[in-house]
Amino acid sequence: MFITRESDYAMRVIRALMWEPRLSVSEICKKESITAPFAYKILKKLQNAGLVEGYRGVHGGYALKRDPEELSLYEIYSAIDPDMSIIECLNGTYQCPRNGQDGVPCHAHDELQEIQDQLWTMLRRKSMKDLFGKEEK
Repeated sequence: MFITRESDYAMRVIRALMWEPRLSVSEICKKESITAPFAYKILKKLQNAGLVEGYRGVHGGYALKRDPEELSLYEIYSAIDPDMSIIECLNGTYQCPRNGQDGVPCHAHDELQEIQDQLWTMLRRKSMKDLFGKEEK
């Protein structure tokens, strides 16, 4: 399954930032039980995807760049793994030696593609605010 520990931690980082105007990496780590090296790696990917903004200096840290009502698990997970798929043959760059070999399509591929599409739809159906809107600091 494509929901890796890194993807899970990215969701936690977003959750931590939802309640504060800005947090340092150490504050995020403390709130969400994430190690600093892992947090920096995740924050870099989230920043490159335009989901968080980084601030330098004494009062630096990170803040959400997008409204939690506009963010879903799909956006977060795809920021961490842009080629996420439930199986390697669905990621678009993989050339399956069985699919289309001798003119015979792989019927499992079609079924798995449908499952992946449904999963992506489900990951988009609720915003982060829907998921964590009732939680407090």
